[in-house]
Amino acid sequence: PTPPSGLTGAMGDFGEGPLGTKLGQGATAVKYPRPTRVKNKTPAPTQITAEQIVREAKEHQEEDFKAPALKIADVEELAEYRLKKRKEYEDLIRRVYWNESVWVKYAKWEESQKDFARARSVWERALDHHHRSVSIWLKYAEMEMANRFVNHARNVWDRAVTLLPRVDQLWYKYVHMEEMLGMVANARVVFERWMRWEPDHNGWNAYVRFETRYKEYSLVRKVYERYCACHPSVKAFVRWAKFEFGLDEVANAREVYESAVEQMALEPDVDQLYVAFAKFEELAGEKERARGIYKFALDNLPKEKARRVFQNFASFEKQHGDRQGIEDVVLGKKRVTYEEDVRRNPENYDAWFDYARMEESAGDVEKTREVYERAIAVVPPATEKRYWRRYIYLWINYALFEELEAKDHERAREVYRECLKLVPHASFSFSKIWILAAKFEIRRKRLDAARKILGTAIGLAPKSKIFEAYVDIETQLGNIDRCRLLYQKALEANPTDCATWTRFADLENELGETERARAVYELATARDALDAPEILWKSYVDFEIAQGERANARALYERLLDRTKHVKVWMSYAQFENAPLLQGGAEEEDAPGSEAPGGDANVETDPEESLASRERRARDVYERALRSLKETQPDAKEERVMLLEAWRAFEASAADGDVERVEKKMPRRVKRKRAIFADDGAPAGQEEYYDYIFPEEQGAAPNLKILEAAYAWKKRRTE
Repeated sequence: PTPPSGLTGAMGDFGEGPLGTKLGQGATAVKYPRPTRVKNKTPAPTQITAEQIVREAKEHQEEDFKAPALKIADVEELAEYRLKKRKEYEDLIRRVYWNESVWVKYAKWEESQKDFARARSVWERALDHHHRSVSIWLKYAEMEMANRFVNHARNVWDRAVTLLPRVDQLWYKYVHMEEMLGMVANARVVFERWMRWEPDHNGWNAYVRFETRYKEYSLVRKVYERYCACHPSVKAFVRWAKFEFGLDEVANAREVYESAVEQMALEPDVDQLYVAFAKFEELAGEKERARGIYKFALDNLPKEKARRVFQNFASFEKQHGDRQGIEDVVLGKKRVTYEEDVRRNPENYDAWFDYARMEESAGDVEKTREVYERAIAVVPPATEKRYWRRYIYLWINYALFEELEAKDHERAREVYRECLKLVPHASFSFSKIWILAAKFEIRRKRLDAARKILGTAIGLAPKSKIFEAYVDIETQLGNIDRCRLLYQKALEANPTDCATWTRFADLENELGETERARAVYELATARDALDAPEILWKSYVDFEIAQGERANARALYERLLDRTKHVKVWMSYAQFENAPLLQGGAEEEDAPGSEAPGGDANVETDPEESLASRERRARDVYERALRSLKETQPDAKEERVMLLEAWRAFEASAADGDVERVEKKMPRRVKRKRAIFADDGAPAGQEEYYDYIFPEEQGAAPNLKILEAAYAWKKRRTE
């Protein structure tokens, strides 16, 4: 019966059943098994590894199929088998005739069937396609030799070497076959044919060994002559010489080496020839000849090629030389090392220094001069003083060597002169070289030349060291007016140099010209721009103290305080007021509670030099200093602490000191934090620092009581 149309439209047609009934979606749908859900996910007690799974799969794998062995029962089956194989090979070479292995397999199969005519035909057909294949020629000839077809093999070899004369392997095989057959004459003919093609060293060496085996020494010498003419190299000559020496023909071997030295002098590997020649002479018992060869090689070879020669020479001298010879070898070894260093980097002046020092210790003046000349020829590449600092000492050492070691004073003078010409004085100069040149002339008793050098130096490079050295020379000579003139020139060149002002004043003071010295100091202190004013002022104060002028020294301190309020000036002022002035103007600090020797005499003449008066003035200076620091530098708390500590030390050593008064002024040190910022202004956290709170600042601090309470609480906790 037909289902209702409504039902059919609702379910759709999905096929017919066995009785022609229409099937719905549920009847025709493919139902897959529900996936198994693993409820227990704990690991099993026995774990299986991947290696175990692979091993079990291999054990259950079935064996590969093997074709059954072919058994031929009669002649007809053999003929059928051969026909089948030949057809297969012919079809194969027709498709891939370029494949050499196919031809080789075909020919070897025919050889295995003992059908040599067919095998020979296959080889010939292969050579038609691959006539330049060395392997096919070799296998073809080997087949003929293996089956004792000598003439056929000789024919193959002859054709092969004619077609491929540059393949040494074919010649080797051809010669080997003839020699194994005992055909020495045929082998020699083959070698002669080969030598006409001028093979490499191995080919000639094989010919030599062949003739040597049959003790044809005259022929060997002829072969070596042709060999050396074909390949004029160190290897060929050394082999020839070793052959002659092996026959105890020492004269012939020496003649070969001498001929080689003449012909191979310009070859890059000539050092090996010299080493072999020297070793030959050593084995022949000619030690002096060997030493002469080594020295000749070291003198004539470039430094970079003499390394191997030198190593063998050093070993030779250690075995056969005396102490002097060994020292020369060691010196030569160092010389080679230094040569490599300066060749690798010519501007390595330290290597030049060591090299020259070594030559000086050896005592060879000419070689030392050569090293110095080569060293000073390496001028720094740029006109910057930092590049010249090490270089200039090469000139200095060179000049000192000529003066002290070589005793050649004219050459030393020339070295100084050339050095002064080379230095670019417009950019920079070296005071040392000017001074050394001038002192050299003084040692040679040429005062005018020394003055001329120093005068030129002042004109080209007016440096303070040059003026100082010039003044020392004139002072020793007693030329005071010239010294004053030099100081004037120095101050005109550099009026801000406090050291020059100080030395000028010291000169006048040593001459007893007190007023002149004071005038120099006054001119110096009146200048606004000075490079080190503290040195000048200290020297001026010391000068006045040495003269016993306390009032002048006090006036200097007051003038200095008008310029600067530095705490060290105040401390020095206080120490000056506390110190007594001894007889003769010398100043000496008091011991605690005592007066210096000679103090009574000063007290009798000047009541201000009494201990009480000095302590009172020093105390007044400390008080003034403290007030000044508070008013002018309120943030300089570290300086105030330094001043108070010095004041407290003074009160502790004073006769009627009041340490408690200073203690009341001492601050309290507290730890605080402050913000820090990076270079770009961004906040970078906080840092701790120590601050000082003075007694007069306690009322101004708004949170001081809180800090004191916290400090007291922390102190109780630590206790």
